[in-house]
Amino acid sequence: MSSEAESENVYELVGGEQWFQDLCTRFYMKVAEDENLRKLYPSDLEPSRYWLAMFLVQYWGGPAQYSDTRGHPRLRMRHMHLEVGIKERDLWFRHMRASLLEANLEVDLEKKMLDYFQMAADHLINSD
Repeated sequence: MSSEAESENVYELVGGEQWFQDLCTRFYMKVAEDENLRKLYPSDLEPSRYWLAMFLVQYWGGPAQYSDTRGHPRLRMRHMHLEVGIKERDLWFRHMRASLLEANLEVDLEKKMLDYFQMAADHLINSD
């Protein structure tokens, strides 16, 4: 990444909120088709899709609408009611990775985001 690009936040680099909305739409389309992962989600995926997009917008440098509305993200606490093991982590990351790769980002930016998603997926493991 150029020094100019490094001074910009990811939110700006990808073009803003719509990019994250589109990423999460692609991701939840994959979740909807995955019988193993789908059972972790409520019947209506739209609220989950929306809040994940808003969380990512905020995390990557956009407006803080997520925290303004829902408070501190508390990622692990918000997911403790779900049994997330290695299998669920791997499925979640596989779908997020595929959704991200479909965006055809610049390689360094793609790697930065994949590293974050891997860390986040690992962080949510709470069962064997």
